[in-house]
Amino acid sequence: MLQIRHLSKTYPGGVRALADVSLDIPRGMFGLLGPNGAGKSTLMRTIATLQEADEGTITLDGLDVLREKEEVRRRLGYLPQEFGVYSRITAEAMLDHFALLKGVTERGERRDLVERLLVRTNLWEIRKRRLDTFSGGMKQRFGIAQALIGDPELVIVDEPTAGLDPEERNRFHDLLAEIGENVVVLLSTHIVEDVRDLCARMAILSGGRVLRSGEPQGMIESLRGKVWRRVVARSEIEAWRARLPVLSTRLSGGRPVMHVYAEDRPDEGFEPAPPDLRDVYFAALRPAV
Repeated sequence: MLQIRHLSKTYPGGVRALADVSLDIPRGMFGLLGPNGAGKSTLMRTIATLQEADEGTITLDGLDVLREKEEVRRRLGYLPQEFGVYSRITAEAMLDHFALLKGVTERGERRDLVERLLVRTNLWEIRKRRLDTFSGGMKQRFGIAQALIGDPELVIVDEPTAGLDPEERNRFHDLLAEIGENVVVLLSTHIVEDVRDLCARMAILSGGRVLRSGEPQGMIESLRGKVWRRVVARSEIEAWRARLPVLSTRLSGGRPVMHVYAEDRPDEGFEPAPPDLRDVYFAALRPAV
């Protein structure tokens, strides 16, 4: 269990990246959803012991994350948003190097570990290829392979599917789901579908604050009967936004479909819409909803 209590961080210049963040994150996949600039990366980096907090505590199964950094790093696997690798080295050689840095000094043990990780991340067949020839999805799977060195108890992945094509995204989802069966996996993203597809629990973060947390399905059910939709003309969208609490405008068959939050039918032409996680997300970001 990862427990975060009253965590705050303000950067020089007065930008408050985290404001009294408290979360309980159990074993399994936990989604941290929010727009760019919400404070997700600051939270990830703080948990990963890469920066300090101004206030608050973080514990991992009783271990003080903010004070016992070396021990935390032994239990942690981290795939940051910007994952750099040495481009002219092979995947196999680079994993061997990372394993050595993690303290796996015996050559045979290290060889077996690298082989297991390459197979697990579906990179075995291309283990001799240079990393600069990898696609985005291959690089992300390599990033997970290096994060799994040492059998971590906590795995942090920050915006892992941004820019991946649908096939690579699905492959990466399968890998994360497998990892999440045994350890705490904290998935930070602005992509609602990633959280919907993978996570049993989640939190929505914006402006450095936790707006909502819990089980995605429970959040969806809380909006049942309160989401309405209507096909609108593009020229009418801004006028509707001025009148009603619009959650989102989506295209369906090339036509804009507006989703609105309201206790009762907001206007003629609106029909009830079954809520989904995108409605939950946009409702949380609207201060009046």
